[in-house]
Amino acid sequence: MKTITRDEISAHLERGDPIRLVEALPQQHYEDGHLPGAVQLLPDEAKEKAPQLFPEKDALIVTYCANTQCQNSVQLANILTGLGYTNVAEYSGGKQDWTEAGLPLEKQGALSSGSCAATGTGGGCG
Repeated sequence: MKTITRDEISAHLERGDPIRLVEALPQQHYEDGHLPGAVQLLPDEAKEKAPQLFPEKDALIVTYCANTQCQNSVQLANILTGLGYTNVAEYSGGKQDWTEAGLPLEKQGALSSGSCAATGTGGGCG
């Protein structure tokens, strides 16, 4: 299986290269923070959802999950390859490696902590 490093991913993102980052963790983990521009897809959903998410079979698709112990990204990469995707790579370090390097995560559906306090609402973001 093809692998990719944090530095290689960062370089692709900085250049604006077409790269599809795919978090192979449950929705809640994705919403808590994911790599910039990533989509969420679990291995058991790949056969159903991959054709809509990734219509181009030769696009660079990078799967990742929590850390080197997490195998969801390996499973997902193997499934995508089996579905005929030809440029799939696995980022084994995952979110742990990304954040330990000081790189940012995006959050979906939630403001970062402190945002509500800055507005003076105190009790929350609403």
